Amino acid sequence: MIINVTKSFLPPIEEYQEIIKGIWENTWLTNNGPLVRELENKLKDYLNVENLLFVGNGTIAIQIALKALELSGEIITTPFSYCATTTSILWENLQPKFVDIEPNTYNINANLIEAAITEKTSGILATHVYGRPCDVEKIEKIAQKYNLKVIYDGAHGFGATYKGKSVLSFGDITTCSFHATKVFHTIEGGSIICNNEDLLKKLAFYRSFGHKNDDYYMMGINGKNSEFHAAMGLCNLPKVADIINNRRIISEKYDSLLNWSKLSRPSNNIEGFTYNYAYYPVILESEEKLLQVTAALKEQEIIPRRYFYPSLNQLPYLDFYNPCPVSENIALRALSLPLYYDLALTDVERITQIINSNL
Repeated sequence: MIINVTKSFLPPIEEYQEIIKGIWENTWLTNNGPLVRELENKLKDYLNVENLLFVGNGTIAIQIALKALELSGEIITTPFSYCATTTSILWENLQPKFVDIEPNTYNINANLIEAAITEKTSGILATHVYGRPCDVEKIEKIAQKYNLKVIYDGAHGFGATYKGKSVLSFGDITTCSFHATKVFHTIEGGSIICNNEDLLKKLAFYRSFGHKNDDYYMMGINGKNSEFHAAMGLCNLPKVADIINNRRIISEKYDSLLNWSKLSRPSNNIEGFTYNYAYYPVILESEEKLLQVTAALKEQEIIPRRYFYPSLNQLPYLDFYNPCPVSENIALRALSLPLYYDLALTDVERITQIINSNL
C-alpha cells in the first residue's frame, strides 16, 4: 500500500449524508447558503475571532485580501512558502520583494524587513510556516511605523495558538486554506479573517462579484464556496481536537526514532505557542542526502514531499532575483514526511528505519 505524505480525513459517510439532505430539500446549493453561514459562525466560535468569511480556496483568499486593502507597488514577503503566496502578489500586478527567513523557524526574518522597505512598499505578506507563528509583535511595530498593511498567509495555522489566541487572528487580514490536505478541511476552501467591520463588508462584496442586492456595487470576483463544501466542514470541525491529537502522537513517535545527529527541524521553542502538528518536516545535511533518502523511501512506496521547494525567490517565472541564502539553503534540504490522522505507528517505525539507514 502506498503511503503518501498526507491523506485526507473523511468523517463517517452517514454524518455527511445527514447534513446534505437539507440541500435537496431547499435546493440552495451556493450563494451564501445556510450551511455556509452556519460554518462561518462555528468557525468564529472555534477560533475566537470576530469576523470570518468562507471562500473558495486559500489562494483566492490572499488575492481578495490584497485587493481589499488597496495595496500597490511592492509587497514584502517570504521566499519560504507555497508558490500561491508569491503568485497571488504577481496575479494582482504587485511586485514581491523577498526578505530572507529565520534559520530556526523558517518564518520571514522580521529583523530584515525594515531595511527592505522603500517608498513603493505598501504591505507585508508573511506565512506562518508549518503553522508556527511569525514574530507578529515585531512585524506589527514595523507596520505601524511605516503605515503598512499586514496580511498573514495562515494556510498551515488552523488549530495552532499563540499566547492564548488563534495563530489566525493577527494582522489586518489572515487567510487560511481548508484544502483537503489540511488539519481541518472542506475538500476545497479557505477563509479570510479580519477585525475591522468595514473591511469585512468590503471583503464580502469582493467575494461575490461586488453584488449588493441586485446592483453591481463594486468590482468583485467569484470567491464563494458551496453548501456541499460547508457540509464537509461542519462534519470535520468537531473532530479537529482528535485529529490534532493523533497527529501529535505520530509526530512524537518520529521524534523518538529519527537520528537527530544527522537531521534538524524547525523549532517549536516559541514562548506561548501551541502546535497543531500540521506537518512533519526534517532538514537533511545536503540536497544529495535528501535525494538519496527520498529515493529509498519511494522504493518502498513511501512518498514524502519537498515542501517547500524551490525557494520562491528562484521561481522560474520571476524576472528578477532577490538573494535569500538561508531560504535557498533550507529549501534544498527540507523534506516533509508522511503525517496524517490514521498513519500507523508501525509504518512510522518503518519510515524512520529507512531514513536512518540512508543518512
